[in-house]
Amino acid sequence: MEQALREMIDREAIRTCVARLARGEDRRSADLIRACWWPDARFDYGVHGGTFDAYLAWVVPGADAIKDTQHLLGQTHIELAGATARAETHVFSYHRVDMGEGDRDTCIGGRYLDTFEKRAGASAEPEWRIADRVMLYDWEQDWGAAADWSKGVMGYPFTADHFPGRAKGDYSEDWFAGNAA
Repeated sequence: MEQALREMIDREAIRTCVARLARGEDRRSADLIRACWWPDARFDYGVHGGTFDAYLAWVVPGADAIKDTQHLLGQTHIELAGATARAETHVFSYHRVDMGEGDRDTCIGGRYLDTFEKRAGASAEPEWRIADRVMLYDWEQDWGAAADWSKGVMGYPFTADHFPGRAKGDYSEDWFAGNAA
């Protein structure tokens, strides 16, 4: 029973790390992203690869042409092997891109292949972080010209400035901090 509980806790820590990373990428938050990768980690996204420092410089502040992103995570299959693990996570990523002639909405479906390692972290307690990531692309779709949803959706106006999400700051940061009005 103790082994099963330890594995359940480890799997949840890995899933939490993947979700925290997606949140950090969408907010271009170096602190959130840094907490998910080991400093000596490597990545290969097919269009860009290298060290963790190269990854962080690529994602934060991000390309000026990519105005907004949202990463939706699907199932994560995890295979534990002591202090290492392999995890495959399905991802659906949305991107609003300035193409020079107006914004376009595009989506990518794929999978992250992550090698995790459990090491002593900043608090000296062992924690799971990514040591290596490979991105696999299963499909991409150009959804066309982007709709302007900054003032409302489906013909209905927003009743407050915080509803358009990251387009006007990020209300969720205030909400989690308990500062939401």
